[in-house]
Amino acid sequence: MILIMKRVLPFIVGIFAFFGVVNAKEYRAVLVADIDSGQVLYQENANQLNYPASLTKIMTLYLTFDALEHKRLRLDDYLIVSQSAANAQPVKLGLNAGSKISVEDAIKAVAVHSANDVARVLAENLQGGKEGNFANLMTRVANEIGLQQTNFENSSGLPNDDHMSTARDIALLSMAVYKHFPQYWKYFGIKSWTYNGKTYTNGNRLLADYPGCDGMKTGFTNKSRYSLVATAKRNNRHLIAVVLGAENKDVRANVATKMLNLGFNKIGQNVSNYDYQNNTHTVAANANNPVAKYAQDAPKHNTEYSSGQSGTKTYSAGSAGVQCGAFSSYDSATNQAKRVKNTTGLNANIEKNDSGLYRVRINGLSESAAQNAKNIASNHGIDCYIFH
Repeated sequence: MILIMKRVLPFIVGIFAFFGVVNAKEYRAVLVADIDSGQVLYQENANQLNYPASLTKIMTLYLTFDALEHKRLRLDDYLIVSQSAANAQPVKLGLNAGSKISVEDAIKAVAVHSANDVARVLAENLQGGKEGNFANLMTRVANEIGLQQTNFENSSGLPNDDHMSTARDIALLSMAVYKHFPQYWKYFGIKSWTYNGKTYTNGNRLLADYPGCDGMKTGFTNKSRYSLVATAKRNNRHLIAVVLGAENKDVRANVATKMLNLGFNKIGQNVSNYDYQNNTHTVAANANNPVAKYAQDAPKHNTEYSSGQSGTKTYSAGSAGVQCGAFSSYDSATNQAKRVKNTTGLNANIEKNDSGLYRVRINGLSESAAQNAKNIASNHGIDCYIFH
């Protein structure tokens, strides 16, 4: 008992410090989790429906990155601005109908400035000129990657009574970006961006104020209030904090900071869930945690919204995977992933393990599909094995 108290006491002190600064009534929902393992370190109202506001744009960018990876887009392609996009309100770049913007600038405009007109440009160019069709695709893909209570009605998060999500789902979506498209993660860490002579500053204050912060996205509408997804790395651990419905920008940043501090303090202790009202703790089985299962074994979806052709071979989904090597440098792993894509038609994730090696892995395959992919890769001189 004394040993248990010694382990738990510092954490209890940290909790009291947390609630001594932040009043839970000042926000609607919070969650902090380990991005790599998926372990939820603390949550409040994580499954409660809320308006996601501009956190919606994480999904818009997820589908943009998917289009880039499947070569339906290139970063130097130019997208046409429609009259509908030009009319978008209220946060915008102010693009004129008929003008053009490059895909990379569009990504930066959405990630840094949260531009609603540019989010609509991406939606309309990716899905046949209709934002409604893109919203349907967003919801379908959200379901495919494990979001359970999310429905999208537009690409930007502008007010709509049916446009809803949860802190849990937002965390899953953010993990999906990190796991599936690590090469584009850098856009969420841009502190400022200059376009047509004007400089835009990222609304995520933690990028400047919190050590190790590398993302991710802010949001606000009158109904949603102030929301934030914030991510940070320390000592080879990568955490994500989701704050929904904060009263103002200061509370949003303060709560996110406290949640990340709480998460980093909690890592390494044998406490995965804590009842702060009753001062008791229980150890949850990580294998039964849906977020953990998703983060470790998430299937790649095959989004076919461009003439019905994705340029990839068809493989059935399941819980198996194929590892195609582990490398000491990210560049080597990237080159291997390109070889895997060229030979199998499948997109491999690059995942850093506890030893610091970058593993090249194809996730979410059935047994037969994994065996087929392994055989094809092996026949082309790629050393690989099946894992579960």
